[in-house]
Amino acid sequence: MSARVMLHVQHLLGVGHQRRMAAIARAFCERGWSVCYVSGGFAVPDLDIGGAELVQLPPVRASDAAYHCLIGERGEPIGDAWRAARTWQLLEAFARVRPMALLIESYPFARRMFAFELRPLLDAAHRARPRPMVISSVRDILEPKRKPGRNELIVEEVKRYFDRVLVHGDPDLVPLSASFALAAQIAPELEYTGYIVEPTRRAAADEGRPGEVLVSAGGGPVGERLLRTAIEAAGQCRHLGLSWRCLVGLALPESVLEGLRAAAPPGVVVERNRPDFPDLLGNCAVSVSQAGYNTALEALCSGARMVLVPFAEGGEEEQTIRARVLAERGHAVVIPEPDLDPLALATALEWLMSQDRPRPVALRRDGARASVDIVARLVGASSQDGGGLGPDENAPPPG
Repeated sequence: MSARVMLHVQHLLGVGHQRRMAAIARAFCERGWSVCYVSGGFAVPDLDIGGAELVQLPPVRASDAAYHCLIGERGEPIGDAWRAARTWQLLEAFARVRPMALLIESYPFARRMFAFELRPLLDAAHRARPRPMVISSVRDILEPKRKPGRNELIVEEVKRYFDRVLVHGDPDLVPLSASFALAAQIAPELEYTGYIVEPTRRAAADEGRPGEVLVSAGGGPVGERLLRTAIEAAGQCRHLGLSWRCLVGLALPESVLEGLRAAAPPGVVVERNRPDFPDLLGNCAVSVSQAGYNTALEALCSGARMVLVPFAEGGEEEQTIRARVLAERGHAVVIPEPDLDPLALATALEWLMSQDRPRPVALRRDGARASVDIVARLVGASSQDGGGLGPDENAPPPG
């Protein structure tokens, strides 16, 4: 019987969580594993999970950038009956798949609003005989916790439930301790995989125009202000001789797309996000974006000049930390959200265009394959210890 793994991922605003976990799913499939990919968010177009089985839970997203509440498919707040039904669907999938390894994205460091389904899942994994390896999958920078005792609770849950925490980053650029104060207390559980970065190539002539300013705002419902500011700044930068391409996330409504197109002057293309985005990054003169994991790291590894406007609504700090690290190392110019206006953006672009294009940064970027290597090693070690893996076929369904 082939090795089996279950992945659980939940995105609420942007789609970076899904992109990282999809890359891991593809890497498992390429290695010959049987993969069950459990998604709790709204469908992401063009998401490539390889040959994995998709289990789509009833989808949910955040009501706004401040995460005030969770809402379902019709925009309705979710209730206890909805939570119970979704939890049962998740536990049924676990009992059917009988994974040898269970990877949960973000939890317990984030997604604590989903403890209603994740704690029962973790309990089911630990009751299973034989027991699967239980692994947390997190990005390089976490959202710092302000609530007293929250970090201690996270450490407690890591020690109780998880065999490993895979950090998809490189400590030479930014260690987990930069955003998680108690990282030293879980040092035995931590393993850095390197970054999960899509490879870039020089775009063909009809795919992108060398010398363009590439403006992107991710795949979530935020970023409209950045796009509008860029369109205004384009008029102030005509003397630079640059063309502009503004990519609009799929979560922004069609009315926003059409409004941006109507406001765009000649030489500014406004279109939906494109699957060849990494290739366009490798071909652009300047990347203007927020400072999310995927875009910032892909731009860094492609050698693009970067203007970063980190998302900071609702007190979010993760992107601000990443932008600061890259700016301190000379890889980017940062414009804080409150300071963003057409003049500030135009000034940053003029300065960047006076500088040589940076060389691509040598970072560990094979994080998806490294994640599979680590899981395979853990599974193999557990089997040799006599524990075996995957729930007992004769055990009753969990829950």
